Amino acid sequence: MEKFIDIHYFTAPVGELILGSYEEQLCLCDWRYRKMRAAIDKRTQQALKAGYKEGSSAVIIKTIQQLNEYFDGKRTFFDIPLLLIGTDFQKRVWNLLLSIPYGNTISYLKLSEQIGNPLAIRSVASANGANSISIIIPCHRIIGSNRELVGYAGGLDAKKKLLALESPSSCTQTLLF
Repeated sequence: MEKFIDIHYFTAPVGELILGSYEEQLCLCDWRYRKMRAAIDKRTQQALKAGYKEGSSAVIIKTIQQLNEYFDGKRTFFDIPLLLIGTDFQKRVWNLLLSIPYGNTISYLKLSEQIGNPLAIRSVASANGANSISIIIPCHRIIGSNRELVGYAGGLDAKKKLLALESPSSCTQTLLF
Protein backbone atom coordinates (compact mmCIF):
# COMPACT_ATOMS: atom_id res chain seq x y z
CA MET A 1 0.00 0.00 0.00
CA GLU A 2 1.45 3.33 -1.08
CA LYS A 3 1.53 6.20 1.41
CA PHE A 4 0.53 9.74 0.54
CA ILE A 5 0.95 13.26 1.81
CA ASP A 6 -2.30 15.15 1.24
CA ILE A 7 -1.54 18.54 -0.28
CA HIS A 8 -3.74 21.55 -0.84
CA TYR A 9 -2.91 24.91 -2.42
CA PHE A 10 -4.02 27.90 -0.37
CA THR A 11 -3.96 31.51 -1.49
CA ALA A 12 -3.10 33.71 1.47
CA PRO A 13 -3.09 37.52 1.44
CA VAL A 14 0.72 37.39 1.22
CA GLY A 15 1.14 34.67 -1.41
CA GLU A 16 0.29 31.13 -2.40
CA LEU A 17 1.09 28.33 0.02
CA ILE A 18 1.22 24.57 -0.30
CA LEU A 19 -0.25 22.83 2.74
CA GLY A 20 0.58 19.20 3.40
CA SER A 21 -0.59 16.72 6.00
CA TYR A 22 0.60 13.25 6.85
CA GLU A 23 -0.97 11.00 9.47
CA GLU A 24 -2.96 13.90 10.98
CA GLN A 25 0.03 16.21 11.31
CA LEU A 26 0.95 19.26 9.27
CA CYS A 27 4.24 18.70 7.44
CA LEU A 28 4.03 21.59 4.95
CA CYS A 29 2.86 25.17 5.03
CA ASP A 30 5.31 26.49 2.54
CA TRP A 31 5.56 29.01 -0.24
CA ARG A 32 4.42 27.35 -3.45
CA TYR A 33 6.87 29.20 -5.66
CA ARG A 34 9.96 29.45 -3.44
CA LYS A 35 13.43 28.82 -4.82
CA MET A 36 13.92 25.71 -2.67
CA ARG A 37 10.56 24.15 -3.63
CA ALA A 38 12.07 21.05 -5.28
CA ALA A 39 14.55 20.46 -2.43
CA ILE A 40 11.85 20.83 0.24
CA ASP A 41 9.51 18.48 -1.63
CA LYS A 42 12.26 15.89 -2.12
CA ARG A 43 13.26 16.06 1.58
CA THR A 44 9.63 15.69 2.70
CA GLN A 45 8.71 12.85 0.35
CA GLN A 46 11.91 10.89 1.00
CA ALA A 47 11.68 11.22 4.78
CA LEU A 48 8.07 10.04 4.82
CA LYS A 49 8.48 7.56 1.96
CA ALA A 50 5.29 9.02 0.53
CA GLY A 51 4.19 10.87 -2.58
CA TYR A 52 2.01 13.94 -2.90
CA LYS A 53 -1.70 13.62 -3.59
CA GLU A 54 -3.97 16.63 -3.93
CA GLY A 55 -6.67 16.40 -1.33
CA SER A 56 -7.67 17.54 2.08
CA SER A 57 -7.64 16.33 5.65
CA ALA A 58 -8.87 17.48 9.04
CA VAL A 59 -5.41 19.00 9.68
CA ILE A 60 -5.46 20.95 6.41
CA ILE A 61 -8.98 22.24 7.14
CA LYS A 62 -7.90 23.32 10.63
CA THR A 63 -4.76 24.96 9.21
CA ILE A 64 -6.79 26.98 6.68
CA GLN A 65 -9.18 28.07 9.43
CA GLN A 66 -6.34 29.16 11.71
CA LEU A 67 -4.44 30.90 8.89
CA ASN A 68 -7.60 32.84 7.97
CA GLU A 69 -8.03 33.84 11.63
CA TYR A 70 -4.36 34.91 11.73
CA PHE A 71 -4.71 37.06 8.60
CA ASP A 72 -7.93 38.55 10.00
CA GLY A 73 -5.99 39.61 13.12
CA LYS A 74 -7.96 37.20 15.35
CA ARG A 75 -5.22 34.63 16.08
CA THR A 76 -1.75 35.07 17.54
CA PHE A 77 -0.92 31.40 18.20
CA PHE A 78 -1.39 28.20 16.19
CA ASP A 79 -2.33 24.89 17.78
CA ILE A 80 -1.89 22.50 14.89
CA PRO A 81 -0.03 19.19 15.31
CA LEU A 82 3.26 19.58 13.46
CA LEU A 83 5.51 17.01 11.83
CA LEU A 84 8.98 18.53 11.57
CA ILE A 85 11.11 16.99 8.82
CA GLY A 86 14.78 17.89 8.95
CA THR A 87 18.02 17.36 10.80
CA ASP A 88 18.18 17.47 14.58
CA PHE A 89 19.84 20.90 14.33
CA GLN A 90 17.11 22.23 12.03
CA LYS A 91 14.40 20.92 14.37
CA ARG A 92 16.13 22.61 17.30
CA VAL A 93 16.14 25.93 15.45
CA TRP A 94 12.51 25.52 14.37
CA ASN A 95 11.42 24.76 17.93
CA LEU A 96 13.17 27.94 19.09
CA LEU A 97 11.34 29.88 16.39
CA LEU A 98 8.07 28.65 17.91
CA SER A 99 9.02 30.39 21.16
CA ILE A 100 9.27 33.87 19.59
CA PRO A 101 6.13 35.72 20.66
CA TYR A 102 3.71 37.18 18.15
CA GLY A 103 4.66 40.74 17.26
CA ASN A 104 8.32 40.32 18.23
CA THR A 105 11.48 39.89 16.22
CA ILE A 106 14.96 38.64 17.09
CA SER A 107 18.20 38.56 15.14
CA TYR A 108 20.00 35.57 13.70
CA LEU A 109 22.75 36.32 16.22
CA LYS A 110 20.32 36.18 19.15
CA LEU A 111 18.88 32.92 17.84
CA SER A 112 22.43 31.54 17.53
CA GLU A 113 23.10 32.55 21.13
CA GLN A 114 19.91 30.75 22.22
CA ILE A 115 21.23 27.61 20.48
CA GLY A 116 24.35 28.01 22.61
CA ASN A 117 26.71 28.89 19.76
CA PRO A 118 26.90 32.58 18.78
CA LEU A 119 29.22 31.61 15.90
CA ALA A 120 26.54 29.43 14.27
CA ILE A 121 24.79 32.34 12.56
CA ARG A 122 25.13 30.86 9.05
CA SER A 123 23.93 27.43 10.21
CA VAL A 124 20.96 29.04 11.98
CA ALA A 125 20.17 31.09 8.87
CA SER A 126 20.35 27.97 6.72
CA ALA A 127 18.02 26.07 9.08
CA ASN A 128 15.67 29.05 9.08
CA GLY A 129 15.61 29.00 5.28
CA ALA A 130 14.87 25.27 5.24
CA ASN A 131 11.71 25.73 7.35
CA SER A 132 8.83 24.16 5.43
CA ILE A 133 6.10 25.18 7.88
CA SER A 134 6.23 28.90 7.26
CA ILE A 135 4.10 31.40 9.17
CA ILE A 136 3.14 28.75 11.75
CA ILE A 137 6.83 28.26 12.57
CA PRO A 138 7.50 32.00 12.44
CA CYS A 139 10.79 32.29 10.57
CA HIS A 140 9.57 35.70 9.38
CA ARG A 141 10.32 37.01 12.90
CA ILE A 142 14.07 36.67 12.34
CA ILE A 143 15.91 39.81 11.23
CA GLY A 144 19.49 40.90 10.66
CA SER A 145 21.64 42.15 13.53
CA ASN A 146 21.45 45.61 11.98
CA ARG A 147 17.65 45.37 12.39
CA GLU A 148 17.09 45.11 8.64
CA LEU A 149 14.90 42.57 6.92
CA VAL A 150 16.95 39.83 5.31
CA GLY A 151 16.13 36.68 3.38
CA TYR A 152 12.72 35.07 3.41
CA ALA A 153 11.45 32.14 1.32
CA GLY A 154 8.19 33.98 0.60
CA GLY A 155 10.07 37.15 -0.39
CA LEU A 156 10.84 40.27 1.60
CA ASP A 157 7.50 41.85 0.65
CA ALA A 158 5.64 38.94 2.28
CA LYS A 159 7.91 39.15 5.34
CA LYS A 160 7.24 42.88 5.65
CA LYS A 161 3.47 42.29 5.43
CA LEU A 162 3.55 39.51 8.04
CA LEU A 163 5.52 41.67 10.47
CA ALA A 164 3.18 44.61 9.84
CA LEU A 165 0.17 42.35 10.47
CA GLU A 166 1.67 41.26 13.79
CA SER A 167 2.65 44.76 14.88
CA PRO A 168 0.36 47.23 13.07
CA SER A 169 0.57 50.06 15.60
CA SER A 170 4.33 50.19 15.59
CA CYS A 171 5.24 48.88 12.17
CA THR A 172 7.10 52.01 11.17
CA GLN A 173 9.23 51.84 14.32
CA THR A 174 9.52 48.09 14.83
CA LEU A 175 9.76 46.90 11.26
CA LEU A 176 13.23 48.19 11.09
CA PHE A 177 13.46 49.71 7.68
